[in-house]
Amino acid sequence: MTTQPKIIVLDDDPTGSQTVHSCLLLTRWDVDTLRRGLADESPIFFVLTNTRSLPPDQAAAVTREVCHNLKPALEAERIKDFLIVSRSDSTLRGHYPIETDVIAEELGPFDAHFLVPAFFEGGRITRDSVHYLIVDGIPTPVHETEFARDSVFGYTYSYLPDYVAEKTKGRIRAIDVERFLLADIRTGKDITGKISTLERLLNLTGNSCAVVDAETQDDLNSFATDVLAAAAQGKRFLFRSAASLLTALAKLPPQPVPAEEMSQYVREGKPGVIIVGSHVKKTTQQLEQLLQETDIVGIEVDVAQLLDNSLEQPSKLLTQTLEKVYTSHDAGKTPVVYTSRQELVFADVQTRLQFGVDVSALLMDIVRGLPTDIGFLISKGGITSNDVLSTGLALTSARILGQVLAGCSMVLTGADHPQFPNLPIVLFPGNVGDTDALATTYRRLRGL
Repeated sequence: MTTQPKIIVLDDDPTGSQTVHSCLLLTRWDVDTLRRGLADESPIFFVLTNTRSLPPDQAAAVTREVCHNLKPALEAERIKDFLIVSRSDSTLRGHYPIETDVIAEELGPFDAHFLVPAFFEGGRITRDSVHYLIVDGIPTPVHETEFARDSVFGYTYSYLPDYVAEKTKGRIRAIDVERFLLADIRTGKDITGKISTLERLLNLTGNSCAVVDAETQDDLNSFATDVLAAAAQGKRFLFRSAASLLTALAKLPPQPVPAEEMSQYVREGKPGVIIVGSHVKKTTQQLEQLLQETDIVGIEVDVAQLLDNSLEQPSKLLTQTLEKVYTSHDAGKTPVVYTSRQELVFADVQTRLQFGVDVSALLMDIVRGLPTDIGFLISKGGITSNDVLSTGLALTSARILGQVLAGCSMVLTGADHPQFPNLPIVLFPGNVGDTDALATTYRRLRGL
């Protein structure tokens, strides 16, 4: 019987917890806070670095700081068996290989790092080392989707070895990437039938790069069993993955309160507030559907006004928005505060990132100004959700209750929160769920 290693997840936005429950999310990474995560009973915890919203040098610096503080925290808690996961799940968008390189420098050496982007709750699978997004029931190579055209994190290839070569600028050649295919994982042996998956894992050295197929959770469960067995024999592995692998590694039982019954967490059964920051096409479709629900009031924030660099503009927008929020709330309705949907064009990446910072600052001022007696809060968008937890509500940590919908975590603020004690918050990624998913989540929390 092997002991369960502690799974430490460095999450580049706060939605990586979307397949687990009953564990801690940390929004700070000082040594004492990290020790709290390491000492917690759950086999897994998350450090919300929010690096996807940062430029590369800052992303590297934050990752390095977390790893630097982890060393004394691990030593103080006397933990030697642990796995590090660099969780990034915006459909291959993120700071790879920057983050895994820094982790390897600080916490290595590792025998291998694995790319495991399959995320079933988000409709994504990997077959023959090609990553697919299921679009209208059809597996579509991800390089053909809107995500590959991202102005910051765009990419050219769905075939993961080529993706690795592209992102590492040829430092890791596609031909050198180890491939764990569906047949290997399901039979437990390689194509020759002579070498088991476990043996292959035990043979990896020198921070080899490997990519992993998966079409079902069972595929990842099988792979994780071999990974844990290899780790128990002293192999040191690093992972760059979506959330589905975490379910397999943590081996958690079902969540305490089923998704359909999570309205019991809503404070006094009251209406809530929904904040929508994500701009991906799926979010816009979900928003349109949500706005048709009974007792929903849409409040659009024209963020393009922030481009005029007027000092008064953010304050004016804030006042206008909160007046509408309070009017809706006092009428017993749920306001939906959403950023204007038009696509804006920026001179360069830095300008775009700064605009994102300005929009987030406005949204967080709105969060801080919300009525204190709201029943719940839904935050739509990964970076928006991170900012809600760490900036808007100034939480050091929060505990994940579970998933209110596949891929959508609910967390609870502490009973000692000065403004919103015991407030349930849904962390809803931008690109998760069908068109009705946001409306379904709202109805679920309202007990409809």
